[in-house]
Amino acid sequence: MKKRSEKQQDLDKLKLELAKVSTVILTTFQGITVEADTKLRRAVQAAGGKYQVVKNTLAERAGAGTPAENLLKNLTGTNSIAYTQTDAVALAKALTKVAKDVPAFKFKSGLVEGRVISIAEIQQLANLPSKEELLSKIMFLLNAPAQRIAMVLNGLPRNLAVTVNEAIKANKFGSGGASSEPAPVPATSPEAAQ
Repeated sequence: MKKRSEKQQDLDKLKLELAKVSTVILTTFQGITVEADTKLRRAVQAAGGKYQVVKNTLAERAGAGTPAENLLKNLTGTNSIAYTQTDAVALAKALTKVAKDVPAFKFKSGLVEGRVISIAEIQQLANLPSKEELLSKIMFLLNAPAQRIAMVLNGLPRNLAVTVNEAIKANKFGSGGASSEPAPVPATSPEAAQ
C-alpha cells in the first residue's frame, strides 16, 4: 500500500501533466489482458502520448483546475486515461486501432483543445489525417506550382534549340532573299556628312 507522501507525489505529477496536455481520452479497461495492456501502452507511447490507469478520486483531484477538470469529475467504474501534448489525431488513431483489436478496451469520452468530445467524435478524430500527413499534403501543394514553373523554364532552351535546328534544316536562315555576303553599305556624299 502506498504511503500518503507517495500518493501526494502521484497526484502532483498527474496534475502537472494534465495542466500541460491538449488532449485527454478517458477509457475503461476492465477485462483487458496483460498482453493487450502492453500493446496499448506501446501504441500510445509510439503516438507521443502517455497512458495511465487512475483511481477515480485521484483523477478528479488531479484534474481540478486543469482543462481536463470537467472530463474527470464524478467518475465511476474502472478508468484509465491516455493523454498527449502533441498530436491528438495520432493518439486517437492508436487508441482506435487497439479498441478494434481488444473489445474490453472502450472509450468513455475525451477532451481535445479544451473541448469535451463524445465517443463518436473520438472515432471521427481517428479518421483524420495525422499532422505529418497534413504537412506533407501542404508541402506538396506549395511545391507543385514551383515544380511546374521549373519544368517550363527548363524546357525553354531545349524548345528554342529544337526550333532553331528545324529552321536551319529548312534553310530558313541562308536562302531566299538573304545572301550570305554582307549587304553593301550605302555611300554617303560629302555634303550629307556635313
